[in-house]
Amino acid sequence: MKRDAREPERAKNTRVGLLGGEPTPFKDAIQHLAVWASALIFASPLVYAFFSSLKAKEEVFSMPPTLFGARLRWENYIEVFTYGPFLRYIGNSFLVAILGTLVVLVVSTTAGYAFARLRWKGREGAFVLFLATMMIPAEVLVIPMFILMQKFGWVNTYQALILPFAFGAFGTFLIRQFMRSIPYEIEEAARVDGAGPVRTFLQIILPLTKSAIAVLSVFTFMSFWNSYLWPLIVTVDYQTLGTLPVGLTSFSSQHGTRYELQIAASMISMVPTTLLVIVLQKHLIKGISMSGMGGR
Repeated sequence: MKRDAREPERAKNTRVGLLGGEPTPFKDAIQHLAVWASALIFASPLVYAFFSSLKAKEEVFSMPPTLFGARLRWENYIEVFTYGPFLRYIGNSFLVAILGTLVVLVVSTTAGYAFARLRWKGREGAFVLFLATMMIPAEVLVIPMFILMQKFGWVNTYQALILPFAFGAFGTFLIRQFMRSIPYEIEEAARVDGAGPVRTFLQIILPLTKSAIAVLSVFTFMSFWNSYLWPLIVTVDYQTLGTLPVGLTSFSSQHGTRYELQIAASMISMVPTTLLVIVLQKHLIKGISMSGMGGR
């Protein structure tokens, strides 16, 4: 069938803008202005926090508030690392977040594959029960898990910081939903070529699930990285095993709080997660948009 030569132009003319109707230079300008205004509103607290980290202690809560101090004190960021074992806190957070993320990925991908692609009796009922655990608040589990860590002798260990929250249902649900969107014909073709379930999972399904894995990696890394309550409870020697959120409290003492250093440390703690989101943003968009799609 011969295509109408005017079809691209007609499709262009039928494009609808955010404000409704056909786009015009005026509407495009309004849309761009609205986007930049929204970005400025959301970014303004971070901008104020950043410049507060460059102030002297007495200028942080000065009245009336000012964006800049008398001068930009870049030495605050150097003092953060000399005030306490801040590098140790960062190293512990990286260790816990990376190992915890790897454990979650292994558990979630294998369990998600079993729930999405393998057929076995009671699969749907088991998945519903597994999913129901998401309704239990994490705060309710803190005391039972701490007692369990005591019985294992894991209090004040890296195992206690990593393993208790590495077997949640969210990651399995996310991976399962994404795997269900993969056509079954691909898996059937692999079986015709003699591939078993393990080989199919490792060489076919897993590479196709990389976008969902990227989403889960970011969410899990951020969860471990920003965790405060559980490390605070299960850790005794904060100087050795303290993570970054717990370490931020070290800037408070009986002599007062070094707010300018605490804010500077907070800004430093945001860098890894921000870079992770930027690097994986392409996979994040695809993974989030496709993880809710159903399959057979």
